[in-house]
Order: sequence, then C-alpha cells, then structure tokens
Amino acid sequence: MTNPPATGLPEYHPDASATGVLGVPATRAVARTTGTVRIVGAGLLGASIGHALMALEVDVVLADASPAQLRLAVDYGAGRVARADDAPRLVVVAVPPDVTADVIEAELASHPHAVVTDVTSVKLEPLRELQRRGVDLRRYIGSHPLAGRERGGAISARSDIFVGRPWVVCRDGDTSREDLGIVEGLALDLGATPVEMTPEEHDVSVALVSHVPQLVASLLASRLRDAPEDALRLAGQGVRDTTRIAASAPELWVQILGANSERVVSVLDDLAGELATVADALRNPDAPGTRRVVAEAIRRGNEGVERLPGKHGQSRRFEQLIVMIDDTSGQLGRLFGDLGELDVNVEDLRLEHSPGAQFGLAEISVVPQALMPAIHGLEERGWRIASTSDD
Repeated sequence: MTNPPATGLPEYHPDASATGVLGVPATRAVARTTGTVRIVGAGLLGASIGHALMALEVDVVLADASPAQLRLAVDYGAGRVARADDAPRLVVVAVPPDVTADVIEAELASHPHAVVTDVTSVKLEPLRELQRRGVDLRRYIGSHPLAGRERGGAISARSDIFVGRPWVVCRDGDTSREDLGIVEGLALDLGATPVEMTPEEHDVSVALVSHVPQLVASLLASRLRDAPEDALRLAGQGVRDTTRIAASAPELWVQILGANSERVVSVLDDLAGELATVADALRNPDAPGTRRVVAEAIRRGNEGVERLPGKHGQSRRFEQLIVMIDDTSGQLGRLFGDLGELDVNVEDLRLEHSPGAQFGLAEISVVPQALMPAIHGLEERGWRIASTSDD
C-alpha cells in the first residue's frame, strides 16, 4: 500500500469514473453541487464532506464553535474560513444532536437564499423542536449519511467515507423539487446513494441497525475490562468484529441515544427478553426443550444475517474459502495475483491473524460458481485451504 500524502488524507476523488482505479480517477466529472457550500461543524462528518467537495473544486466554507477545531480542519484542507460576503447556496449542519435545532434555525435565518440540511443521526427530535418554535422549514431538508468512523474530529476526516453508503433524505410535501435535487446532488457527488425516508422511518431504522448495535457492542466490550490476560490472548476475529464500534466517543453517543430513546428502548426490550429466555434455558441445560430454545435463537440469528445486503447493497449471497497465508511481505499480493489468473473476483475479504503463529487466515468471499475453481486452482499453486463454507 502506498503512503498517504503529507496531509494524512487519502488520495481518493469521489468523482472517479467507473473505469478509474479507486483513488486515481480516469476522468474528472462535473460536480452536481455548485456555488458555495457552508459547513457548520468541522468534525468527522463535516470535514469529510469538505474534503470530498474540495476534491471536486467546490468552494467550501467552514464554521465551528471551536476555533481550534476550525483551524485544524482548514489546515487539513477541508475548506476555508468564512467571509462576510459569503452567499452559500447550500448549508450543511454537522453538529451534535443537542444543538442541531438551534444551529438549523440560526442558519435558515442568516442565509435566506440557501437550502439547509443536517447530517445528524437522529431526525425526528430536531424536526419536532423546530416545529414547536414555529420555524419556516420550507428550505430545510433533513438528511443523514450512514457513514462514519470509530474516531471523530477533523483529524480523522476522510473524503471517501461516504462512497457506496446510503444517504437518507427526509423530504415532505413542502419540499421543492429544486431544493431536493440540491441535497441529493450533494449525496451523489460524495459517492453515496440517496434514500428517501420520513423522519419516523429513519429513526426506527437507525435504532435497529446503528444505535442498538453500538450499545450492545459497548456492553459486550465492557465484559473484557477485567478479563484475565490469558483469556484475552485467545480473542480472535469474532470478538474483534462484534466489539469494533465500541471504541466510539461516549459524549456523542449519549446525545444520539437520548434523542432516539423511544425507538432504542423498544429494540432493547425485545433483545433483553430474548436474552433472558436463553439465559433461563441455559441454567438447566439438560432440561427438556433447552437445546431447542438455544438452537432457535441461533437459527433466528442466521436468518437475520442472511437478510443483510451484501456487496453494493445487493441481496446476492457468496461462498467463503479460508486461505492460510504466511506472515511475510508480498503474500497477500501473490494470493490476489493467483486469484486474478484464475479469473476469480474477490467479492469481500477478511483477515485474521493466528495467535502465537507466523501466519494469517484470509477469508475470501466469491460467487458460488467460483468456489470450486478457486479451491482447486489455489491448491495447485501451493496455497493451503483451511476451510470453506461447504465444510
């Protein structure tokens, strides 16, 4: 992998054509977003939007309540400092949920000719607060890119975090087609896929697929605080996968969970009920029906995983093979080269390092018809297949 540029930002351009290599566009497309874009909040999402728009040569103005955060985002190239004569066509509010309504109201008043959107992960509570205040919301369109990283702040911003991700846009009957096009154009320019939802539909959905998973990951990871070192040395990719997002910032998640508490509690109650049922069954593992209770819980989980969209949001299913690779330079490149010679496309890849051994396990996802040719071809080339999804 090549080193990133001196700024620490990836050399990715969201306007790369379909024939271009990721990070090296074949041609530069014309941005849908025109005029000045004002971004209020220069943290992870705000600065990432700024970087992506700057790569498209869009004029980006940054504002932040923290002068230090603002200077950092400007130094990293996410935009410029605001001027008195700025007349933005689009304002993007990227601030924490507890101040989102305040900032939206202020930006609507300060920029009467701009469309205002926000990227907060909760949509209903800010909207209801603005409605209670009697704010004219005809130029406001709530939105939310389903993207992010475990670490926040301008220093963690990346221009490519929106690529291939859903970007929810919450329109209503008062939303003009032109204003809707401006917000959806922003999402498309950043490589995201616009998805129209009501605020209610959005908040119910993110409670299930984002907010509760964050809380469950944190609760599970907290079990590791006092675990013996010998136990932690046994940790593999499974526990890492299920606790990865537990590294998120508590300050932000307190606000998110509080703003969407009704929907989150509903999911947590269902989960708590099922956990209690399984725990009660396991208290007497030899009792009649116990194994069925546990098996049914695992089976329902299998069914849920099967419903998750795969690559590019498709429902297409893949087969997996696990290849043992030596922990030496060039091995992963050689593996990909051999798969390319076999005309096998890698649909997904996961790497796991073997504790205490100098090799790793590469879990490769392929279309079902490519599984056996990949196995036979790799074995002929000297690769060791640890297991497959057919085992």
